[in-house]
Amino acid sequence: MLTVADLGLQFGKRVLFDEVNLKFTRGNCYGVIGANGAGKSTFLKILSGEIDPTRGNTSLEPGNRMAVLKQNHYEFDEETVLNTVMMGHKKMYDINLEKNAIYMNPDATEEEGMRAAELENQYGEMGGWTAESDAAELLSLLGVKEDFHYSQMQDLNGPLKVKVLLAQALFGEPDILLLDEPTNDLDPETVTWLADFLADFKNTVIVVSHDRYFLDMVCTHIVDIDFNTARITTGNYTFWYETSQLLARQMANKNKKVEAKRKELQEFIQRFSANASKSKQATSRKKALEKLNLEEIRPSSRKYPYIAFQMEREPGGQILKVENLSKTNEKGEYLFKDVSFTFEKDDKIALYSRDAAAMSAFFEVLSGKEPADSGTIEWGQTITMAYLPTENDEFFSNAMDTDLINWLREYSTDKDEQFIRGFLGRMLFSGEEVYKNSSVLSGGEKVRCMLSKTMLAHPNFLLLDEPTNHLDLESITALNKGLKEFKGNLIFTSHDHELMNSVANRIIEISDKGMIDKLSSFDEYLRSDNVKEQREALYA
Repeated sequence: MLTVADLGLQFGKRVLFDEVNLKFTRGNCYGVIGANGAGKSTFLKILSGEIDPTRGNTSLEPGNRMAVLKQNHYEFDEETVLNTVMMGHKKMYDINLEKNAIYMNPDATEEEGMRAAELENQYGEMGGWTAESDAAELLSLLGVKEDFHYSQMQDLNGPLKVKVLLAQALFGEPDILLLDEPTNDLDPETVTWLADFLADFKNTVIVVSHDRYFLDMVCTHIVDIDFNTARITTGNYTFWYETSQLLARQMANKNKKVEAKRKELQEFIQRFSANASKSKQATSRKKALEKLNLEEIRPSSRKYPYIAFQMEREPGGQILKVENLSKTNEKGEYLFKDVSFTFEKDDKIALYSRDAAAMSAFFEVLSGKEPADSGTIEWGQTITMAYLPTENDEFFSNAMDTDLINWLREYSTDKDEQFIRGFLGRMLFSGEEVYKNSSVLSGGEKVRCMLSKTMLAHPNFLLLDEPTNHLDLESITALNKGLKEFKGNLIFTSHDHELMNSVANRIIEISDKGMIDKLSSFDEYLRSDNVKEQREALYA
C-alpha cells in the first residue's frame, strides 16, 4: 500500500496541491487525470520521491518495491539493452554486481567469500537466476527483437528506447508501478499488449495518460486532480467523464429535486456497471461501481472547447480519386508506394502506417504542399479542403507581433472583433488571453488556434495529421465529438486510439511496399486475422 497524508505543494504563491489524502491499494490501477498544468507529472514525482512536498508526506509499506518509467531517454546510453531492463530491479542488479566483483577478485578473503554466498542466496530468492531470460522475454513481448538485446541503448531509435525503458519499469513485478505517459511513441499493438499486461497485473499501478482507450482498458479508479487537490473515484475514464457531464447538467437544472438527481445518478451507474466489458478489469470494476458511494462523485471544474465543423457546401458525387501515388525521401527510399483509392460519400478514412514520416508525407502530397514522385490526385470540383498539418510553426513564426484576435482575423470572413473574441472564447481563450502574442503560445494552444482556423474555413473535406498532438484530454474529447458529428469527408491519423476507432469507418495502411484498404473500424482492422497476414507482407 502507498499512502499520501496531508500533502501540499507550493511554488511561491502558487498552490498546486493542498491537503491531499489518498490510499493506493494492491490490485488496483489508478489513472491520474487533470487539466494541463494541474500537476499530474509532478504528483508522480512526489510519489516516487524525486520531488519533496512543501508539507505532508507519502508512505510506502515496508518491504514494497516501487518502479518508475524513466523519462530521460539518454540515461542508459552506455548500457546494453538487457542490462538496462534488469536495472529496473535495482537491489537485485546491485547484488549481482557485488557478488560478481567478489568472484572476479583472486585475492578475495574468506569473509568476502561468505558474503558472496549470502548474496547468492538473496539473488536466487529475488529471481535472479532467471533475470536475463525474464528480461529477454519481456523485451520480445514488447516488440524489441532479440537482435537488439545486446546492443547499446545509444544505438536504438526513439520508439525502441521507449519500449526498453517500459520493460525496465515492468521488470521483476514491482509492488508499486508509476507510469507517466507510457503509451507515447508506442504502436497500437504494443499499447494493446501493455493494456492486457496491466489488466492482469496483481499489484498497484498509478498511471498518467492522455490516451482514453488505454485508461478505459486498464483503470479501476481515477485520480482526479482538480480544485488544488486530488480525489479518487471508482471506475475508468469514460465513467468519470460521463458522470461529471451528468452532474454538470444536473447543476444547470436548478429546478430538479435532489431525490430525482440521485435516482438519475443511480440509474446511470447501474447501466454503466452492467456494460463494463471493455477489459479484463470489467468484473472487479462492475462490483466496485455497484458499491459506489455517490458522495465521492462531484462535478469537474474543467472546461471543454466547442469544436464543430460546419460545411458551407455539400460535396458532389466525385470527391477524391488517387491512383498509383508514390513518394520517396531525400535518400531515394520509398515512404509510400502505389497508393490507389476512390473516396466514397460518407467515408471517414483513418490513415495508418508504422512509419510516421510516411503518413506526414502522404498528407503533404495530398494537400498539394509537396509533389508526388508518381501517380495522380483528382479532387472533385465541389470539394473545399482544409488541411491541419502536424507541424504548425510556419503559421505562427510569421506572426511574431500578432495577438490572437488579429491572428485569427486573418482566416475569418467576418472581421468583427466581437465575433473573433466570441470564437476564441469557445476555444477557451478568454479575457486577456485573446491579447496573447501568437509566438508565445504553448503546443496545445497552437493546435486550438489551428482548429479554429480550420472551422472558420467551413470545409467539406478535412485532412488532419495528428490533430490530437499537444492537446489535453478535454480538447481531445471535444475534437472526437466534433469529428463524429462532421457531415463531410475526412482523412486523418492520430495516436489517440479512441479517436481512430470511434470516427473512422475505413482504414488505409501505407508502407514502402504498398497499401491495405479495408472498410472497418480500427479495432476490427487490428484484430482481423486476414489483415494480420496482409500486414506481415506489407512490412516483410
